[in-house]
Amino acid sequence: MWTTLKAHHAAVSDRRFETMLDTGRAADFSATAGYMRLDYAKTNIDAEGRALLLDLLNQTGVAAKRDAMFTGDPINETEGRAVLHTALRNLDGGPVEVDGADVMPDVLATLARMGEFVEAVRSGAYAGQGGRITDVVNIGIGGSDLGPAMGVLAMAPYHDGPRCHFVSNVDPADIAQVLRSCDPTTTLVIVASKTFTTIETMTNARTARAWMSQKVTNVGAQFVALSTAADKTAEFGIDPSRVFGFEDWVGGRYSMWGPIGLSLMVAIGRDAFHAFLRGAQAMDVHFRNAEWSENLPALLAVVGIWHNQVCGYTTRAVLPYDNNLSRLPAYLQQLEMESNGKGVSMDGADLPVPSGPVVWGEPGTNGQHAFYQLIHQGTRVVPCEFLVAARGHEDALHHQHQLLVANCLAQSQALMKGRDLDEARSKVADKFEGDELERQARHRVFPGNRPSVTLAYPRLTPFVFGQLIALYEHRVFVEGVVLGLNSYDQWGVELGKELATALQPVVEGTQSAAGKDGSTVGLVDFLQAHGV
Repeated sequence: MWTTLKAHHAAVSDRRFETMLDTGRAADFSATAGYMRLDYAKTNIDAEGRALLLDLLNQTGVAAKRDAMFTGDPINETEGRAVLHTALRNLDGGPVEVDGADVMPDVLATLARMGEFVEAVRSGAYAGQGGRITDVVNIGIGGSDLGPAMGVLAMAPYHDGPRCHFVSNVDPADIAQVLRSCDPTTTLVIVASKTFTTIETMTNARTARAWMSQKVTNVGAQFVALSTAADKTAEFGIDPSRVFGFEDWVGGRYSMWGPIGLSLMVAIGRDAFHAFLRGAQAMDVHFRNAEWSENLPALLAVVGIWHNQVCGYTTRAVLPYDNNLSRLPAYLQQLEMESNGKGVSMDGADLPVPSGPVVWGEPGTNGQHAFYQLIHQGTRVVPCEFLVAARGHEDALHHQHQLLVANCLAQSQALMKGRDLDEARSKVADKFEGDELERQARHRVFPGNRPSVTLAYPRLTPFVFGQLIALYEHRVFVEGVVLGLNSYDQWGVELGKELATALQPVVEGTQSAAGKDGSTVGLVDFLQAHGV
């Protein structure tokens, strides 16, 4: 199947896809789901290539694996677990069984308990020892930080609750800078760690507890735990009524739909959080029911597969023209690179093709004045994904939003069209002549023929935000199934953790560095000499 796709790419690789872009292609190479439109017309995928790519989904059994995921089968085979983050947003769906038991009653009960607690905090019924809660500090790392931190920023126009802060790095500067802006008597601390043993999270949690104890007598009353380790949360001093757990069939980077999203619910309220879940649920329904040719997650996935595994473009830029989505590229780095950054297939063999791409990006228009030089004129082709809303939330400044949209559309157009040498000459013919004209013109040539897709939506509401994140989750799922790997484990993070634990006493000077490699020993010696 890969051979056929690569042969097709070889046959069309020199084609200027701008020449294919008539009005018929624009309609045929786009699809909608609810309030969202995906346009992939500015790529070199033609009808034949799309048919081959969509057939790839059938050959690799994506539909059967999708259905198995939604019904609670243990598709995370290396860990023997179901993958059911979709159950967290199954607000009015049917039962979902794991090992013969319906998980939905517990899911909905936890969601209701979260809502009751959040509304008590937001109304002032649940207060700190200095009065109404003014600040919430979420302490977590990885999926316990990236999702809610990204979500709180994305939903900033809907904030009407306490201020939310996020601490993830064990670097003391992170927590120190956050706590300086808070009053311990009116701060609620959320500790997000399923096992309540994550080194970075628990180190920061103890620091926060010591900070709060300077002015608060009943410290535990202003802590919340997002964890399943009831014994450890109790030992930390957190009452069971403020412990919200989630099962092992919810992976960390897929967990913001449940208790890990508590800080987001505090910021925007129960109703808006439910709208966020509804948007994701709507994308789930679309993913399960739409034909592949109209299925946004499937189409986004096969475009990614075409660019990475077939064309050999090893990177992907995510470019939201929506400042509130500033943290989306970082969130997708984890979602995509931790999920599909693997080298081994489900049967233990080496992957026959490259795994997931390097994902990165920044919001427009900031990126235009940073790295767009490379994506327009550099030697590497970087497929781009633009995201843009028809309207922003600052109605009085709609003229600025129109400028933002114009920039977004212009960038995708420029990547496609480029500028040839004749046009470049005409730009500077009044300033230069002869050899200097040729030299100056060459610097103004844009190769063009560089692919992009655009996701457009009316406005970034909680519902649309839920659609968007679920879309990317399912895109990662489809790509993982096609590649034959497990998108739901993350063994790659383990080795560094183990070595860090072993190195800590060496760095502290309580254990000899004997047996460590020469480079590490030399670095330890240097850092100890300078005060580590």
